[in-house]
Amino acid sequence: MKKRQLLQSSAAIVGVACLSPYLLKKATVMTTSKSEFEINKTEEEWRKELTPEQFQVLRKHGTERAHTSPLDKQYDQGTYVCAACDLPLFTSETKFNSRTGWPSFSDPIENAIGISVDKSLFMTRVEVHCHRCGGHLGHVFNDGPAPTGKRYCMNGVSLKFIGA
Repeated sequence: MKKRQLLQSSAAIVGVACLSPYLLKKATVMTTSKSEFEINKTEEEWRKELTPEQFQVLRKHGTERAHTSPLDKQYDQGTYVCAACDLPLFTSETKFNSRTGWPSFSDPIENAIGISVDKSLFMTRVEVHCHRCGGHLGHVFNDGPAPTGKRYCMNGVSLKFIGA
């Protein structure tokens, strides 16, 4: 039994090691460090401006429960902006139903987001954050629709919808 567990663990580690460069190489947006954000506020300032759930997701890199955001089923024409700083991030033209339980988009607005490597939960993922304030939005995956092949899987509480 121990040999089987060792082999399974080894396969998982090798898989993550092989997959992470592929994900990072396919990312097409720029990476931003915390010192480069246009809006910098203290933790207390953010707590005053955001709801507790928004603070947990945007500032502490949390994840809302799947199928809880009304924005997942929002398909009206408009723009999705950062809930923390109102920067336009995605348009309704790039939104699609990924059936994951979170609002998903195939392409962000140019220069609206940044990416970084997220190595939590024993895996490597590409984290998406607001280019202006650094708020955590979600993650990007390489299983989206054409033409980009990307699925920007966003937390609904990190977004606000502005109708056209």
